[in-house]
Amino acid sequence: MIVVATTDFEVYHEVVEELRDRDVAFTTVEPGEPIPERAAVVITAGEDVDADVPVVVADAERARKTVEEALVYVRGGEGRTVVGVDPGERPGIAVLRGGMVVAAFQVPVERAAEVVTEEVAGEDDAVVRIGDGARLAGARIIDDLDDVRVELVDEAGTTPFLGSGARGMGDVLAAANIALMAGEEIEGRTIEPTEGEIQVIKSRSREASEQNRTITEELARRVARGELTLEEALAAHREE
Repeated sequence: MIVVATTDFEVYHEVVEELRDRDVAFTTVEPGEPIPERAAVVITAGEDVDADVPVVVADAERARKTVEEALVYVRGGEGRTVVGVDPGERPGIAVLRGGMVVAAFQVPVERAAEVVTEEVAGEDDAVVRIGDGARLAGARIIDDLDDVRVELVDEAGTTPFLGSGARGMGDVLAAANIALMAGEEIEGRTIEPTEGEIQVIKSRSREASEQNRTITEELARRVARGELTLEEALAAHREE
């Protein structure tokens, strides 16, 4: 059971709301009161408590991560954060703490590194595992990540069979599987786009242009490398 022991109203409100949203059993006590014997972890806002169980210090702006950390202790996990990424134009992202999936996202590739960075902030032992497919998107995400261990994972077979009603979940489920697989630690991934990949980007530029214009091969190459967005390349092409 989780015990919330704080006089900080904002922290109390945010943490309790998060616990209720997850249907987690908890109780509350005043700091200084005896901690119930069934307690597995105590959440405070920094107050001193006399507890023989782990104490998690909460921040009202990070209530979700506070509750996730507390749940790791309840479930007996080690607490390490592992983020799996299935790269693509809209990468699937799965966050595991203590071996359990605690959060999932699917965002445009331009935002992927930002989301991952937020999830591992302040966690020195976190690891990000990225699938080796969708080479250009994966390289772009890796290059945008700083100060975090990154592993490249063979993603073959990570996308599960999707039954009725599960359409659209494949990338996120693949990301969860990628998170569970050890990979090769890397510091970056330099990829030279193929002619086929460049042609795909040029075709996308024509479809996105109001004047049905196609960007140059050099601009397409820069988009493929992640140096420009497609919109920036179209703007540069109009100025040429």
